[in-house]
Amino acid sequence: MLEDRRLAVLRAIVEDYVATHEPVGSKALVERHSLGVSPATIRNDMAALEEEGYITHPHTSAGRVPTDRGYRLFVDQISDVKPMTAAERKAIERFLGDAVDLDDVMGRTVRLLAQLTQQVALVQYPSLQRSSVRHVELIAVSQTRLMLVVIMDTGRVEQRVIECSAPLSEDVLADLRTKLNAVVANKPFAFVPDALQDLDKSFAEKDQRLVQAVMSAVLEAVTERIEERVVLGGTVHLARYQQNFPMAIQPVLEALEEQVVLLRLLGELSLESPVTVRIGQETEVQGLESTSVVTAGYGRSEEPVASLGVMGPTHMDYAGTMSAVHAVAQYVSKMLKGQ
Repeated sequence: MLEDRRLAVLRAIVEDYVATHEPVGSKALVERHSLGVSPATIRNDMAALEEEGYITHPHTSAGRVPTDRGYRLFVDQISDVKPMTAAERKAIERFLGDAVDLDDVMGRTVRLLAQLTQQVALVQYPSLQRSSVRHVELIAVSQTRLMLVVIMDTGRVEQRVIECSAPLSEDVLADLRTKLNAVVANKPFAFVPDALQDLDKSFAEKDQRLVQAVMSAVLEAVTERIEERVVLGGTVHLARYQQNFPMAIQPVLEALEEQVVLLRLLGELSLESPVTVRIGQETEVQGLESTSVVTAGYGRSEEPVASLGVMGPTHMDYAGTMSAVHAVAQYVSKMLKGQ
């Protein structure tokens, strides 16, 4: 662990480089920061930081820039994610609060993250594997046709149309709706098959075919493998970074086109921190060596149902980005719980 003075010098270099996009020299550190030591001491500290791999020379410049190792140490020193201002929180809540369904929530979330951070935003749809049934609705759309609607605790909705061999009875339908919700409501998907066992035997023999058809439709809704989805926003911001840095956009764009890559980037969450940060080579994805990924889970504090985050250059504003990602994840969680 670095001594406090050198850690302060590293922090100042990271902050200046993020703000100015220019290599940072000792003279600039003296002018911009109250480090309480002489320029000669700062130069010695910078030489030591470079020797230990925390900063480096870009080309022949007299200034220094942080390395991935330097950014990692800087991020690890951010002990708490700073809260957003009251105005920022109100704006987030108002923007997300106008969403009408899950697709709208996901679309608004990715646009909001991209706008707040000026980075590429990534939002994963809630995973069915981590979902529970909130409510089951049965709607008669004709005398012999029934619509099953399964509403998940994540806000996801699955629908199935069931063709019936005989006219539907409102009394039987009401009884089935009540009993169905009694056994599956608030149950994780993994427990639904056992919960449905023998449900048909509580109905008259003439109605059991209908009940069995509904049971099969419910099981199909909760066990069908639905491809996980990730939505993107803000890829236009990559062009802005290329103006100031030799950052190859094409490999980044190619990586962003792969849903498997995006799911992997979003899937690795830290259990010790509300926000996970992977810097440069830590992403372990070819083409993303010059980027960092900041993610947070949403849905449930003990076991998130999905993740969201942003990807940008390694010289991003880590404190501000972590704050925005954490705040948006909290509001999305709040919305899904309240649906």
